[in-house]
Amino acid sequence: QLQLVESGGGLVQPGGSLRISCAASGFTVDHNAIGWFRQAPGKEREGVSCISRTVTNTHYADSVKGRFTISRDSAKNTVYLQMSSLKAEDTAVYYCAAVWKFDYSCSLNVREWDTWGQGTQVIVSS
Repeated sequence: QLQLVESGGGLVQPGGSLRISCAASGFTVDHNAIGWFRQAPGKEREGVSCISRTVTNTHYADSVKGRFTISRDSAKNTVYLQMSSLKAEDTAVYYCAAVWKFDYSCSLNVREWDTWGQGTQVIVSS
């Protein structure tokens, strides 16, 4: 059974940092593209960052470039999202997702992903 479990969310002050995790089971993160998405109350789910399978091609939404970093730990079969310089507008439920793609690319289009985690809440507030 393919499963993704997010963890590490919480309350952080503006300007602070937080690392959230996405642990996979039933498949290998090395062999699949993994993406991070978020959904704020009343808004549509949007792509934040993704990392391609095998080679480390990464992609970031303009709103998080230079502040967020996606990484993969093959030994732990886990993908991380390191978030820094957090802003109130980063408040959302963060989801990770996986998809196998023939090429070494990844997309921030929500519709292109087929396995999803349950989400972890991130609140940026003073």
